[in-house]
Amino acid sequence: MTDQSRIRFPQFYITSPQPCPYLEGRYEKKVFTHLLGDEPVSLNNTLTQAGFRRSQNIAYRPACEDCQACVSVRVLVNEFRPGRTFRRIANRNEDLRGHSRTAVATGEQYGLLRRYLDARHADGGMADMTEHDYVAMVEDTTIQTSIIEYRQPAAEPGETGPLLAAALTDTLEDGLSMVYSFYEPYDEARSLGTFMVLDHIERARRLGLPYVYLGYWVDGSRKMAYKTRFQPLEALMHEGWRRMTSPL
Repeated sequence: MTDQSRIRFPQFYITSPQPCPYLEGRYEKKVFTHLLGDEPVSLNNTLTQAGFRRSQNIAYRPACEDCQACVSVRVLVNEFRPGRTFRRIANRNEDLRGHSRTAVATGEQYGLLRRYLDARHADGGMADMTEHDYVAMVEDTTIQTSIIEYRQPAAEPGETGPLLAAALTDTLEDGLSMVYSFYEPYDEARSLGTFMVLDHIERARRLGLPYVYLGYWVDGSRKMAYKTRFQPLEALMHEGWRRMTSPL
């Protein structure tokens, strides 16, 4: 096999079984490949549309033998109309300023992530993430990635307002992909997780992009159930992307 053929046809690998982070008592396997070569951006676009997710320079998707609970979902941006609850959440966060930054990790971001993980995911797979791990998650990328920071206004001119939320976001040819987001866990009234999704939908609309990719909805997982609230939603089925009007 030539170097050129390896670039055009990436090699895929299968992980060994690991405990499923979403469904108790089950095990997961993943198929993955490296986003390297001459055209990682094009490869990432193609794989995302095929249901893969990105982590650093790796694209992966579930490959479980006896379970199909993980389903890739994306919001139809041009048809999305926020209901009363979503409008209230948007109004509640009118004071926040969202700025897209180059994908460079900061200590302030890591401090926020640490509070978020300790409060919401203390027993999760990222619970022991170090600052070095966080830098790698943000900066090890070969594609168009940014950090969107959400801050309150500064108390004084020339100062920087408090960071309340952040999202690592990929810009694709057909949408925005929310790779990972985190927020101040003790400010529950704002519903910051929901607000960031709403903000990404509006950002995609302004950019003329038709989709916001939300990753996997997992049938039977409470922590993933929120994704079905952002209707209209498409789910990737065996026959391709299909509208998902209710849980499958």
